[in-house]
Amino acid sequence: MRQTTIQNEVHCSGIGLHSGKEVSMSLHPAEADTGVIFRRLDVPGNRSEIPALFDHVVDTRLCTTLANDRGTSVSTVEHLMAALSGCQIDNVIVTISGSEVPIMDGSAGPFVSLIECAGIVELDSPRNIIQILHEVSVNEENGRATISPTDHQRSSLNINLNIDFENAAIGYQTFFINLSSWSFKQDICHARTFGFLEDVEALRQAGLAQGGSLDNAIVISENEILNKDGLRYDDEFVRHKVLDCIGDLYLAGKQIAGCFSGDRTGHGIHNKLLRCLFADREAWRLVPMDELTEIRAPHWNVESQRAIA
Repeated sequence: MRQTTIQNEVHCSGIGLHSGKEVSMSLHPAEADTGVIFRRLDVPGNRSEIPALFDHVVDTRLCTTLANDRGTSVSTVEHLMAALSGCQIDNVIVTISGSEVPIMDGSAGPFVSLIECAGIVELDSPRNIIQILHEVSVNEENGRATISPTDHQRSSLNINLNIDFENAAIGYQTFFINLSSWSFKQDICHARTFGFLEDVEALRQAGLAQGGSLDNAIVISENEILNKDGLRYDDEFVRHKVLDCIGDLYLAGKQIAGCFSGDRTGHGIHNKLLRCLFADREAWRLVPMDELTEIRAPHWNVESQRAIA
């Protein structure tokens, strides 16, 4: 019921997926009500800090990019944000030597290990949560995302997500999770990002995927998985999309108590959903976790992984 931060400062380094540049990153303990703040070490003075909030998202092409009002940005934040959400870290300062979070192995697993090495401590302040009061939906091209209320006995986020690719190596996949630290670490955090070999050259000519490799992504050529050890889960693709969703939704600034349903979603539609949600002041409220009240919610059938009105 109380806010958390990490106990000790921890460090990691790696390359940026899109920049291809080596970057060092550290997580630092932070006081209550700080939230998640990125601080660029290569940018001087008051231009360096970037709040990890949905209204600071400036680009959602292939990753989520944040920027402050002085033009300082940091990209590919979604995997780290997912790890912070999954480990229920409310407050942390992230210092980084460049403009992109290191991709590590393409999942959130290395960041979870980093947080566990740092330790987690409670702070002497109550944890507020964003309670969804009525349904909000958005559409984007072939995708759709909805957030709706959950009952008062669930202070967590339920996610029901579908993906549908023409490529036979992926095809149609669906996944449901009632998000908790345990379920995130067990079922989601090790799922890696993925891409298609035939797209690599065009991406690199556009200045993207400069650091991508079989060490940090699942690579698909035609209908074949090129990674020597194959997949970590039979449905690793949809699990990674759930991971991205968790990270993007944590840019709400607090944990969400609600039910998310997504069909062919991505970073752009996740951010659009948060913007529409917070633009509707009657759709949500900020409340201490122990004061959640019952809201009429859909019934979740876990076996069929569908929300039934």
